[in-house]
Amino acid sequence: MNDSARNNADGTGAEGSPVGTGDGTRAVRAGLPEPVKHEPTLPGPVFAAHFHLPGEPTGPYTYGRDENPTWTHLERAIGELEAPARDDVETLVFASGMAAISSVLFSQLRAGDTAVLPDDGYQVLPLVRAQLEAYGIEVRTAPTGGDSQLDVLDGAKLLWIETPSNPGLDVCDVRRLVDAAHARGALVAVDNTLATPLGQRPLELGADFSVASGTKQLTGHGDILLGYVAGRDTGAMTAVRRWRKIVGAIPGPMEAWLAHRSIATLQLRVDRQNATALKVAEALSARPEVTGLRYPGLPDDPSYRIASQQMLRFGCVVSFTLPTRARADRFLDALRLVDDATSFGGVRSTAERRGRWGGDAVPEGFIRLSVGAEDPEDLVADLLRALEESAD
Repeated sequence: MNDSARNNADGTGAEGSPVGTGDGTRAVRAGLPEPVKHEPTLPGPVFAAHFHLPGEPTGPYTYGRDENPTWTHLERAIGELEAPARDDVETLVFASGMAAISSVLFSQLRAGDTAVLPDDGYQVLPLVRAQLEAYGIEVRTAPTGGDSQLDVLDGAKLLWIETPSNPGLDVCDVRRLVDAAHARGALVAVDNTLATPLGQRPLELGADFSVASGTKQLTGHGDILLGYVAGRDTGAMTAVRRWRKIVGAIPGPMEAWLAHRSIATLQLRVDRQNATALKVAEALSARPEVTGLRYPGLPDDPSYRIASQQMLRFGCVVSFTLPTRARADRFLDALRLVDDATSFGGVRSTAERRGRWGGDAVPEGFIRLSVGAEDPEDLVADLLRALEESAD
């Protein structure tokens, strides 16, 4: 793991106050305004559809669909995590991860353009592809592993990368793909949901957009729907902002405030969950009934070499396959510390048999496990016990 990359960036708060160089310090202080006597450190949510606006509408806050002070604090916080010590990055928050994804694709592409998407990424991407094609946009797809998207880049307007991929956990070389795409005149967006800004910083790797679902590990408690886009190009981000305004894909102020509060513990949660995920992967690797085990932090994982070069942390998701659908279902039923639920990144461990949704090209016994913040010894013991109890 690249420890020097994790700790070598200086940072400043929204109003210029230093937040330190460590990820924990940065997460705790990110986006906070300058302190005011007798005021809370993190101001409460601003519930407003409209703002007092006499005279010319020249202030920052005019109408609730355009801007909100609570969004502003959260956007600054995420920006400080995605691009420490940079003031040329803009961040916009959305009502969900899909709202953020859609804002980039549909604000940047026009009829006749070509987009390149992963064919092994987020399950909703096939629906996105169908909508893009309905608008006259050509869509090409290729797997994440082996940087296969390089083969279909010629003539593309936008390259969409998801690394690590969900749910297969393949990793591609972001810098290599960015350089190739930019040489061909294409923009690059990276879905950073699984890694989080503390695990990977796509903008530092050259990407034009870092996009993520804040529903997952960024907020980490399974109680908020949120998304965001961070970008370096002013013109491109202006188009994203305009799209958000047109479709009204905005978060509620309470959700934005809860998200900002949750980010303060991001480094604590990420480090605990990542360390436990490695222990879980190591324990599962010794089980004969487990095949196709993937975790980018395992030294023998196919993605380890490139992941260790571009990732600061390897994530909280482990994937593996059990021999049959029935075995996988029995395993999930036998778990006591792991909830059978979709999504990932929460403080409570979750797992599911992904084949039940029908949208992923995975075996029937494929399990996606999201490692939570439980004691690692307890979680490993629960998994191993469930494997024993679910045996034929």
